[in-house]
Amino acid sequence: MALGSCVAVIMLDPKNQSVGLLHAVLPDSSINRRIILEKPGMFIDTGIPILINKMMALGYDGKSHMVIKIAGAASVADPNQTFNIGNKNVIAAKKTLSAHRMIITAEDVGGTINRTVTIGLDNDKVVVSSPGREPWNL
Repeated sequence: MALGSCVAVIMLDPKNQSVGLLHAVLPDSSINRRIILEKPGMFIDTGIPILINKMMALGYDGKSHMVIKIAGAASVADPNQTFNIGNKNVIAAKKTLSAHRMIITAEDVGGTINRTVTIGLDNDKVVVSSPGREPWNL
């Protein structure tokens, strides 16, 4: 819901008909070690491994095809891209997923619009919406 510079990492396991979603705020947990104890999903580098483990608990075997989609990473509150958190989140997501030998199959990232992601559990359809625009499939 309301992804600005945050990134949604969506994992869909067609074999087990399971889905997981991480709404990460920042790319790197090293900026605040105290927070990772309370909110490890706040960061890309700690949240993605947790998401993978949760998907494995739901039956993902680590070998079958996983559909991975990402959305968000806009420059909403940072129009001059001074901090460029959105882009850093995307880079961190790609790097972390790559380290786990996982490939992003679709993405809708960047720009200056907020996004909300909805996942159809009955059809694995990922729909992105933004105020003032028609929803679109990812």
